[in-house]
Amino acid sequence: MTTERVICAGFGGQGVMSIGQLLSYAGMIEGKHVSWLPSYGPEMRGGTANCNVTISDTPIGSPIIANNATAAIVMNLPSLIKFEKELESDGIILINSSLIDRKPERDDVKSYQIPANEIAVEIGNGKVANMVMLGAYLELTKIVKVETVVEALRKVFGPSKEHLIPLNEEALKRGAEAVKA
Repeated sequence: MTTERVICAGFGGQGVMSIGQLLSYAGMIEGKHVSWLPSYGPEMRGGTANCNVTISDTPIGSPIIANNATAAIVMNLPSLIKFEKELESDGIILINSSLIDRKPERDDVKSYQIPANEIAVEIGNGKVANMVMLGAYLELTKIVKVETVVEALRKVFGPSKEHLIPLNEEALKRGAEAVKA
């Protein structure tokens, strides 16, 4: 049995909801059980935003992840402070080191510092930092295939935004490379 419970968190506008939606959609395409539970702060853009995503081979009892996340993808310092405690022991935390200048306080989790914003700018568009983080997460967990996430992207973007697929694929690839070392 494989179950991943991931918290994606950051400021509104950083694409954390998109990470969760793409993971959920890819899980559905692969025939897995999925749950996506968004949570917004008082402001949509610039306020805090997070979502809980569960992907499992078996039915999911609750969409709420409390103190038993297997992973956290954090895009800013307030998210690290808030969600680090929600990880189970031996969980993984992916930290956007472009905006977070410290490591987790816990020593019972596996931490990965990924300069997502810098990588995104290097490949041509700072807006794909979320896809860099998603690529890193997929490399570490293999919960869904990268190809399935790209298939989900094609469906979400539609024909009018097909030209953005290569940029997003490159961001996923660069995120994976960032955690291979």
